Amino acid sequence: MEFSHNDNNNLPLSKFESMLKTNHVLFFDSEEFENIIHHYLNQGKIALAKKAIKLGLDQHTTSINLRLFKVEVYVLEDKLIEADTLLNELHSLDPTNEEIYIQKANILSKKDEHQQAIDVLKRALELTDDVVDLYSLIGMEYLFLDQFEEAKVYFMKCLEVDLEDYSALYNVIYCFEFLGQNEEAITYLNIFLDKNPYCEVAWHQLGKQYYALGNYKKALAAFDFAIISDDSFVGAYLEKGKVLEKLNRYEDAIENYSISLKLDEPTSFALLRIGSCYEQLKNDSLAVQYYYRTVHEDPLLDKGWIAITKYYNRKKNYQKALYYINKAINIDTENVIYWKLYSQINQRLNLYEEAERGFKKTLELGNYELNTWLSRGDLLIKLGESQAAIYNFEQALEFYPENAELEYRLAGLYFSLNEIDKGTFHLKNGIRYNEDYAFIIEELFPEVSNRILVKKLLKTSL
Repeated sequence: MEFSHNDNNNLPLSKFESMLKTNHVLFFDSEEFENIIHHYLNQGKIALAKKAIKLGLDQHTTSINLRLFKVEVYVLEDKLIEADTLLNELHSLDPTNEEIYIQKANILSKKDEHQQAIDVLKRALELTDDVVDLYSLIGMEYLFLDQFEEAKVYFMKCLEVDLEDYSALYNVIYCFEFLGQNEEAITYLNIFLDKNPYCEVAWHQLGKQYYALGNYKKALAAFDFAIISDDSFVGAYLEKGKVLEKLNRYEDAIENYSISLKLDEPTSFALLRIGSCYEQLKNDSLAVQYYYRTVHEDPLLDKGWIAITKYYNRKKNYQKALYYINKAINIDTENVIYWKLYSQINQRLNLYEEAERGFKKTLELGNYELNTWLSRGDLLIKLGESQAAIYNFEQALEFYPENAELEYRLAGLYFSLNEIDKGTFHLKNGIRYNEDYAFIIEELFPEVSNRILVKKLLKTSL
């Protein structure tokens, strides 16, 4: 029994805490000690739980349940050898106590011996009529082993016993989703809803499955039923808003997102989506207002900063776009998307050195997309940094060997530096890989394209 501060059940707890203050030893029956220990463990007050266990065992030396609490504390403290030793003693005293098996399985799980834990839990099933918790524990062990079909079976067993075990329901759907079984999840949820038609969680999950399959009308109906079942279900309003956006019903989407804001603390997701809807409705002033609210609510949400930056980008207000992407970078200097936007905006403002710095940072953060290498290299060419451009493209070739776009650029650079052999080598490679990209020479290196050797090599390939 859990103690409550609002009823008389906390009398033993008050009595126990008074005893600790006065050092006068008082008597408690074993069940009172169990409730006291359980309370402290739930509160995370391990030191007080240990005191209660010690005093409890002083008064009830043969209590197996109190000693099981001692095992539980050993496990919490990662004293697995001590826990195992004590469990073996208890098993010899009471081999039919299912709690002993549960704690044994807990130890095995902590050791990553999940299959052995499952075997022990299955033995515990034979000793008790209270099977729901055991089914759930077995399901979790199967999840640790990535055995999702088996996990799904045991979470379903939980729901066969208790239709309101929503934790098990979420886990069942997680298994379906991991296995890519959206259709099977829909079938299961419909059967479940036949038994429990006002389960808002099941309707919500059903809507998400239909949404994943692109069946937006059925998804919308499911979310409506979730709201009918519980009109304060924030998640259903948010998901309904997403569906309405897909159906281009932006005003209705805004209405649902707005309801979610009234029911709970404002979420950056809802604010961002409202901003996006207003932008679709060409209401720029409200769109940007909600983007501002998004980044104010959650300065670490990259989607907020990206939305407001792209908004000003689309409006060709590059100075403001740059201002906001700089603010975003100051908050998170390791965000690749921020640096790519930073580079693109600086390019539009003809700030080539800053743009090149952004692409360099993007590469340093591990974004090795071909376009990043090409964009940075082309900026280095524009800035007259030929050697740096060569180094950039040669690095890129390690990731994209036999790439014509890189080869033509290297050819142009080497010819411009009068390194004829290297230029010829790379030009021949470019022609061999894809002669359609030969225009790169003329576009980026017009002086090189007029050279007799280059014209001859290009003419030969035609």
